[in-house]
Amino acid sequence: MKLTDSEIEVFIPDCVDPQVAMKRTTDLCFAAHPDDIEIMAYGPIAACFDDPERFFGGCVVGNGAGSPRSDTTYKDCTDEQMKYLRISEQKKAAQIGNYSLQVLFGLDSKQIKNGCDTSTVDMIEKLLLDVGPDIVYTHNLADKHDTHVAVALRVIEAARRLPLEKRPRNFYSLEVWRGLDWLCDEDKVIFDTTPYPDMAAAILEVYESQIAGGKRYDSATLGRRMANATFFESHETDNFSSLSYGLDITELIRDRALDPEEFIQQYISNFSKDVTSRLEKLR
Repeated sequence: MKLTDSEIEVFIPDCVDPQVAMKRTTDLCFAAHPDDIEIMAYGPIAACFDDPERFFGGCVVGNGAGSPRSDTTYKDCTDEQMKYLRISEQKKAAQIGNYSLQVLFGLDSKQIKNGCDTSTVDMIEKLLLDVGPDIVYTHNLADKHDTHVAVALRVIEAARRLPLEKRPRNFYSLEVWRGLDWLCDEDKVIFDTTPYPDMAAAILEVYESQIAGGKRYDSATLGRRMANATFFESHETDNFSSLSYGLDITELIRDRALDPEEFIQQYISNFSKDVTSRLEKLR
């Protein structure tokens, strides 16, 4: 099926009725590309995996057509072919992670990044209303990938449109192209990525088109999580062997007047003050 702006694909790994899959989903992650969910949201995936009260769902907003491809296996693939390869990989990841559902919007990055085009926000809003998740995850506003930041902004805008009682209870932004280790410790939300280490590796390894294409997202992601766990506390033994960081951005969907740029700047300011105060103290 060709994915267009008006043709959304919904993949249900356990083949239950789509309405059932939507209504049971408690945790919903919005990502820009296939593999972003598995990089940034493994903590929630693992937390939901065997919990009868929680079900994880994913939504990939973009089509991932422009990914690098240097390996001989994929170097001659067109953007259209890459798009469908990546969709296939995303579905495999959803099966491994026991997702409640995997939604694929298949939009072009240009459309997502166009703040004047409201269609992306419309689609996200409808999915939020259909699913009604308790917790939503997306990219962080300090990410250095334009499409990632655009997706975060569109999800924020869509959630703000909802009646207050229908908005997610919690809303977190997570790390992909820029880690969140720079956040002051009191500002970090910790996601334990220790459980099911075989699944943690397998859910990344399905993205062969990306790994063979010259980007070792699998080893880099697992390495970042291990580094986060080791370097989190300097004077205590490790409480985790693997963890990822998030930032609680629930306030952004509670207060429509709060500007996303001003919101993230306060955390950047916290980091700046922390560095400055330490230097001044130790001179």
